[in-house]
Amino acid sequence: QKRLAKEVTVMVHSEEDYNAAVEASNILFGGGTSEALKKLDEQTLLSVFEGVPQFEVSRDALGAGVKAVDLFVENAPIFSSKGEMRKLVQGGGVSLNKEKLTTFDQIVNTNDLLDDKYLLVQRGKKNYYLVIAN
Repeated sequence: QKRLAKEVTVMVHSEEDYNAAVEASNILFGGGTSEALKKLDEQTLLSVFEGVPQFEVSRDALGAGVKAVDLFVENAPIFSSKGEMRKLVQGGGVSLNKEKLTTFDQIVNTNDLLDDKYLLVQRGKKNYYLVIAN
């Protein structure tokens, strides 16, 4: 099945598009790493995460650095409360750009942005959120 999918994708699109699709599916459904995520170009990133909930935040707030708990509870309401986020972080259930958050008050700033504009938050195993810094 994988070989057939590869052949069809390469015939219809290109080898490069096939490789991007494989990388994207690895990020979503398996062993994708933060390095692989950082390699994605903006168009591929947006197509992979099309349909996931998106939130906009001020780029200025990120420039000064903001606690993850404040960002993801107040600015981009991914979590309903600070307590909920704290419990999930302590249980290893929150990732930022495919890297586990170790403390709920970790500082998030512009250095964490993908393509200088995006943050990918994973809540649990299957829930993704895209935060866009404008």
